Amino acid sequence: MNKNERNALISFLSIYVGSAMLLLAVLFYFYYQEQYKSLQKSCSMELINASMEIKTDILNAYMNNKEYIPKSFKEKKIKFALYDKNRKLLFSNLDEKQAVDFSQRFYQKSNQHFYIQKLKESNIPIKYIVMETCRGVESINKLKIYLTLTFILSSIFIGFIAYFLAKLLLKPVREKVVDMDNFIKDSAHELNTPVSVLMTSVTMLKNGKSPEKMMKYILSSSKQISQIYNDIHFSAFNDINESMEEKFFLNSLIEDSVEFFNDISITKNINIEAKIEVHEVYMDRTKAQKVVNNLLSNAIKYSKNNSVIKVSLKNNIFVVEDFGIGISQKEQKEIFKRFKRGKNIEGGFGIGLDIVNRICKSYKLKINLDSKKNEGSTFSIDFSSVIYQ
Repeated sequence: MNKNERNALISFLSIYVGSAMLLLAVLFYFYYQEQYKSLQKSCSMELINASMEIKTDILNAYMNNKEYIPKSFKEKKIKFALYDKNRKLLFSNLDEKQAVDFSQRFYQKSNQHFYIQKLKESNIPIKYIVMETCRGVESINKLKIYLTLTFILSSIFIGFIAYFLAKLLLKPVREKVVDMDNFIKDSAHELNTPVSVLMTSVTMLKNGKSPEKMMKYILSSSKQISQIYNDIHFSAFNDINESMEEKFFLNSLIEDSVEFFNDISITKNINIEAKIEVHEVYMDRTKAQKVVNNLLSNAIKYSKNNSVIKVSLKNNIFVVEDFGIGISQKEQKEIFKRFKRGKNIEGGFGIGLDIVNRICKSYKLKINLDSKKNEGSTFSIDFSSVIYQ
């Protein structure tokens, strides 16, 4: 991963995780507020019920002319205190005796919740029942811990998902970058051969060595450079959906291409044998030329020196057969994809067959490949869908 990719990954993770955590924090905040209110209400009801129980015991004792004797609750976390009308302490088992605030009815102080109930009966000396419990605060603290841990784990999970998604999204970009990087390297390699031959031939020609042979090499190199340029230009700037259909003889176009590539194949001493029948088609001439030229170019590129390439057009089917290095079964599944190509030592950009494949799809031409490693390849294209009737 290069610096730009790493910066892009960090930026994506920062924005994605940051926004997700912000949203999560907002949701957790509202959830906490709702749960906090619920716990406060539950604690309040618990203290009210406990105070009512004490009040009932007090009233029953004085109605029976007995002295009320305070008893502790079975629930150890609930405690209480009794005060007279002057707020003088009569009884208390509170943990926070100094935390009693008679101006409030229900409140939280320190680690306790308090509830104060006032008795209105005049014949009873007890006027205030102060209830105390730590259960509510403990529940709220547990809620805080639970939400904090959940938030941390959720953040880690979101971060993991974000990283996974980022890698998933960057993968095709990374593949494209690698493909383009290889394309640039391959373009230099592909152009290097004809340019080197061209320069060498010109030098040899200046020195007066084999003028006729050097002129053939110069012509061959020039045509190779022209073919490379045309492929790059067509792939980069031409819209496959834009066409100018016309009626023309496909056999004449193939014959012209064979003549053109005969000057290129001379550098490998390859002979192109052609058996062409007359077929009239209706399609874009430039695209038809691209199909024929790229198949011939590939056949020369991957053929062995001093070999033969057989070209035929019969019963609407155009066939190019070479006896070169062949294509493995695995490579055949990928060979029509852009920037995919055969052995690196043979050069090539991997765009020729992509152009052929896209043009065939646009005209519904059936393309077939039959190849075996080290034996050769046969490409056939059925032009039946564009034959002019």
